[in-house]
Amino acid sequence: MPARRKTPPIPKIAPDLAVAFGARLRAWYRRNHRDLPWRKTRDPYRVLISELMLQQTQVSRVLDFYARFLETFPTIQHLADAKPKRVMESWEGLGYYARARNLHKLAKHVTREGADGTLPSDPAELRKLPGIGAYTAGAVASFAYEKRAALVDTNVARVLSRVFAPKLNPKRPADLKRIWAIAEQTLPRTGAAVWTQNQALMELGALVCTARVKRCGACPLRRTCKSAE
Repeated sequence: MPARRKTPPIPKIAPDLAVAFGARLRAWYRRNHRDLPWRKTRDPYRVLISELMLQQTQVSRVLDFYARFLETFPTIQHLADAKPKRVMESWEGLGYYARARNLHKLAKHVTREGADGTLPSDPAELRKLPGIGAYTAGAVASFAYEKRAALVDTNVARVLSRVFAPKLNPKRPADLKRIWAIAEQTLPRTGAAVWTQNQALMELGALVCTARVKRCGACPLRRTCKSAE
């Protein structure tokens, strides 16, 4: 019987390292971020739409769909009142249509009789809604409500593992759990700073620390990154 792979311990990030990491990352973001429409809103509904559309879909494709979808369904109540066929037609071309079906179910759930029609701010409550996983819950809590919420998508997992724990493989569930722990340990103290840092992690993974190329010379984290070349 082959030996079982030893699961590495959860990395412990020193507080001063976490502070320096965040400061450099946020400063880089303020100078280099892309001007994207969903970064200009704190409306939970609009944040949710953007996050669901961006799952497994390139930003360039989402830009047009995002604007058109919100023109058709400007509020969550408009979406809840729509026929399923109309929702699916508005999503046509984005693919992964389970996202649209779950979004429609979610809209109906939060606007049902007795509900107040708003998305909760707590990640644990968000995860109870149809189609909302750990990442999306963290994104809505952070980007709409400026909560101190961690989030880990493919880009974020790549950046955090390369910087702090190169032996971790984000494709392994046990390792991904440890990467989430790193994300929690490196959260800034304030919600506003968390908003910027979470956006910065995603942006760095999309533009600099990519899956195909590590542009270490352009990375603000190269001094402390354990994978820097």
